[in-house]
Amino acid sequence: MINALERDLDRGESAAVALALEVNADLILLDEYEGRRVAQRLGLRVMGVVGILLSAKQNQLVDEIQPMLHESRTTAGFYLSDAVYRRALSLAGESRK
Repeated sequence: MINALERDLDRGESAAVALALEVNADLILLDEYEGRRVAQRLGLRVMGVVGILLSAKQNQLVDEIQPMLHESRTTAGFYLSDAVYRRALSLAGESRK
């Protein structure tokens, strides 16, 4: 299975998808577009970092996601388009004024 997945994905994503399928995972955490596409095509429910942060905010585990999104972009080098960044803030009720 992993060898077939590695045609489209890197080794880490391939292993994650294969494991999620093997254990019948409820959810897989992936952010790369191609990894998400393949996982969804295989019937897996996918969530990324932004989704996890939004869920944490919704469940009152964090007060704000903006500082974490900003830090992810600037320090961790996590690519997040401006459109997704603004949409996440809007969904979290943290839209800039």
